Amino acid sequence: MLLTYSQPLELTNVSKALDTFLKTHMADFWAYLIEFVIVGVAIIATYAIIALALIYIERKVTAFFQARLGPNRLGKYGWIQSLADMVKILIKEIIHINNVDKFLFYTAPFFVIVASFLAFGAIPFGQGLQAVDFNIGIFYVTAVSSLGIIGILLAGWSSNNKYSMIGAMRSGAQFVSYELSGAFALMTIVVLSGTMQFSEMVEGQRYVWNIFNGHISSIIAFVIYMICGHAETNRGPFDLPEAESELTAGYHTEYSGLQFGFFYLAEYLNMFIIAAIATTVFLGGWMPVQIKGLDGFNQIMWYIPSWAWFVGKTGVLIFMSLWVRWSFPRLRIDHLLNLEWKYLLPINLVNILVMVIIVLAGLSLSDLFPKLFGI
Repeated sequence: MLLTYSQPLELTNVSKALDTFLKTHMADFWAYLIEFVIVGVAIIATYAIIALALIYIERKVTAFFQARLGPNRLGKYGWIQSLADMVKILIKEIIHINNVDKFLFYTAPFFVIVASFLAFGAIPFGQGLQAVDFNIGIFYVTAVSSLGIIGILLAGWSSNNKYSMIGAMRSGAQFVSYELSGAFALMTIVVLSGTMQFSEMVEGQRYVWNIFNGHISSIIAFVIYMICGHAETNRGPFDLPEAESELTAGYHTEYSGLQFGFFYLAEYLNMFIIAAIATTVFLGGWMPVQIKGLDGFNQIMWYIPSWAWFVGKTGVLIFMSLWVRWSFPRLRIDHLLNLEWKYLLPINLVNILVMVIIVLAGLSLSDLFPKLFGI
């Protein structure tokens, strides 16, 4: 059992101690209220820190690919640059545009940021480090992350700008198209694992990750999901809604100040969410690498906290995402949609059927070799 291993650096030890302290010194109602506030503040703080870190990391990685230095003025290696940019955005004037639908124009950025917040809260960052553990976790994350496109469409439509409108229409077509294959790729692993709950899915990958457990079908699902995640977050080579040479800045052309900052932060957080879901579903999530029967090795792995495993795996996927973004040219809009409807979607449907056959025939690695990979 996992609990037999010593886990000295787990943050759950801190949360359990805080829960015990609060319930000892006050009524349960106030204890739970304070815990809810602490969790909310922690999620918001983590949200902001991850967004700023990703902005800095992308700029440095991009500079490395292009033989440049990147940010190098503020702080050692320029690590304060993202913080300075955030402060600049916060104090910039919000320009009020004439002849726009003011209610929808000012509401749109909040749709985008709230959608990423809702998905962010369901991600298991470590053992016990999950705000809400739904038994339909994958369905929930897929549903709430889809709300962001409403904000993008509202932003383009309400801006009274033809370029914003075209960018929003492109983004809507792109998001809806690739959302199908992304959801089907996740459903392929749901068929394999037999659950939609993130915690149970991670537990089921204790000795073998899902990307290997389902053979080639799981690998295909992983590749398709990462492609769709790229497209859903408008990252290159799928950044058609923000094609600067054609549409200036796309759907957020008319936004400035904090409103533009919401779109900017949401884009990077959505990139993290895509990588985090891929880590949880395909790569074992926060579960350390373990080999059945080697208790000494497993104990050493558990000395590395679960949140460190999660951050490491997610970081590798984010690096791969940046690598792809700065290695391939931007696709044409017709090529982008052809890739989804003519290739990815049919492959996905066949792939789900293959996974069903693998599960029913007992051909997964955990079924074929239960002494090595069975729970």
